[in-house]
Amino acid sequence: MEDGKYIRCGWCGQDKLYQDYHDQEWGRVVTDDRVLFEFLVLESAQAGLSWITILRKRENYRRLFADFDPRAVANFNEEDVEKILLDAGIIRNRLKVKSTITNAQIFLAIQAEFGSFYHYLYSFMPENRPIINNFHSLIEVPAATPISDAIAKDLKKRGVKFFGTTICYAYMQAVGMVNDHVIDCSFRE
Repeated sequence: MEDGKYIRCGWCGQDKLYQDYHDQEWGRVVTDDRVLFEFLVLESAQAGLSWITILRKRENYRRLFADFDPRAVANFNEEDVEKILLDAGIIRNRLKVKSTITNAQIFLAIQAEFGSFYHYLYSFMPENRPIINNFHSLIEVPAATPISDAIAKDLKKRGVKFFGTTICYAYMQAVGMVNDHVIDCSFRE
């Protein structure tokens, strides 16, 4: 897609929010565990829905899930769940809301085991570094890879919900573990 002088990956279309996300976040390496938790929450909420739906509700998730503080979310109780489910600003799915709390608890356990969630994630990566792909077209971009399979399988074993291999690969793209900007994209680094 051309936007003035910029060429973008075609998936972001003409939506300004999508374009900003593409230009400023997607495919950029995230090392901050709080941001990694944010995307874990958002990608899990996205399961079965479009990503733009979640992006439009992102600030509501931030407000309702303690600015994505995993320690705070891990301590949410049933009263918190009921309050969250009353808010139309998010996806009001009881299982997803409850799993966010469980996932926060597991996130903290992984931090304790590995020193950070970032270190945990990169223990799956070749040479502990991001993968920069060289795709010419969006049709070349996979929905899952052996690495996303392995991470999703390990997280499932630990009890994480709503985070299968396809969601995991989208997560990896979002936090820059893989850079899938197509070759002619102006925002490819």
